[in-house]
Amino acid sequence: MTTTTPHAASQTPPLSKVLTSARHDPAYAAFWLLRIGFVVLPLWMGIDKFAKVLNADWPGYLAPWIVDLLPFSAQTAMYVVGAVEILAGILVALKPRYASYVVALWLAGIIINLLTFSGYYDIALRDFGLLVAALALAWLSAVYDHALNWSHHSDAAPTR
Repeated sequence: MTTTTPHAASQTPPLSKVLTSARHDPAYAAFWLLRIGFVVLPLWMGIDKFAKVLNADWPGYLAPWIVDLLPFSAQTAMYVVGAVEILAGILVALKPRYASYVVALWLAGIIINLLTFSGYYDIALRDFGLLVAALALAWLSAVYDHALNWSHHSDAAPTR
């Protein structure tokens, strides 16, 4: 029986090793599938806040009470949202163990926004599914993406 060992974060395995390991370890395959998805999706959606190819009216998704709280326009808020989404995609690519929780919290905020005004409940439900998937990636990352070692000694035992 072949088992897959988690790969060190500083050593990204070559594609052939990832594919071979994924064939023998479904959890490892799920980790990579979710990781790729949560890199591509936030990047794509974040870039679209600027490009407006998928949606020309991103500010229309902001609840009116949020728009009223903003010190700037709803469109400017969407540019900020886009920048955060791009950063989230990059962070998931680099360190999914931590960034997945950031994505989950971000999705929770989006869900709250969408549930506070009528007409977007279907999108809120879809985003809840994405939140669950982000948490699954975080939990798989606990196995397949090593924790950051903040100590100066590479052989130091992790602290709890």
